[in-house]
Amino acid sequence: MTTPEPSTGLPANLAPPSLAPAELYCIDLDLPGREGFRRFISAWLYRDAQLTFVVDPGPLATLPLLLTALRRCQVERLDLILLTHIHIDHAGATGALLREFPQARVVCHAEGVRHLVAPEKLWQGSLKVLGELAQDYGEIVPVAQTAFVAEEQWPTLPLQVVATPGHAVHHQSYLLADLLFAGEVAGVRSPSPAGLYMRPATPPRFDLAIALASVERVLALQPQSLVFAHYGLVPQAQHHLRLARRQLLLWVQGCIRTADLAEDEQPAAFWRYLLTHDAEFARFGGLAADIQARERYFFSNSHRGMRDYVAGLNAAQSAELLARPLPSL
Repeated sequence: MTTPEPSTGLPANLAPPSLAPAELYCIDLDLPGREGFRRFISAWLYRDAQLTFVVDPGPLATLPLLLTALRRCQVERLDLILLTHIHIDHAGATGALLREFPQARVVCHAEGVRHLVAPEKLWQGSLKVLGELAQDYGEIVPVAQTAFVAEEQWPTLPLQVVATPGHAVHHQSYLLADLLFAGEVAGVRSPSPAGLYMRPATPPRFDLAIALASVERVLALQPQSLVFAHYGLVPQAQHHLRLARRQLLLWVQGCIRTADLAEDEQPAAFWRYLLTHDAEFARFGGLAADIQARERYFFSNSHRGMRDYVAGLNAAQSAELLARPLPSL
């Protein structure tokens, strides 16, 4: 099962169906009021003769875009809403989407269910971490407990649910035949004229062993195609997962090497280290100016997660990680 990179030549917010006899659509959930928030947040619609589902309906602010796209696709029924995780830009609109499709059932990590049923703590945490951006995303609409598919029922689903807690403890991926909806297990990607740009998505609380194990788990499933939550679909799933695995260790090594600097000097030194040592991140300069601005914003979050992790290592653990060879590609 393979699909091409979403096309920009189709009607707004849609990518072409290409899984004959099934259909797969990428629905862009752009935020025009935020610099660079285009071709970044997306929901995915899958439909065949028996099943229709949406992966990550996005934040409340972009729900009108999602609903417009579903209407254009003549979706009259949703069977499932699959959440890779409950961060506000992925799951914030879930409760509101259920008002439009009340028969749909939600698949979500058990750790995330309670936060969506009573989202006040999740909302306050989003405000604390994201500030004004959380306000732009919109509040989180509660989801009824009865809307969730119980974990013991997951084996009956027509796809495989895979625990991938590297990005967040409530993160999971979904394998449909040889197509993997990977969320942020492999980080963030963006095509540029210079080639592929990628970076890890490692907010606090980050743990390298858990992140690497998550990548290894999906690598072992041997998917052929992979959907990045941010952003797009790629046919070379194994290659991108190996790149992500290599980046995780490389970035941690860079954090260790810059950890002795003054705190305010570390981000710039770490950035310089990556431009020298990480070929995918070094293509940052080929991104459009607004995408660069967005990526600089999120880079600080990824760096903070890794910096906090490195701060908790002892000297022997740091030395072991620095001596560890980078995984092969």
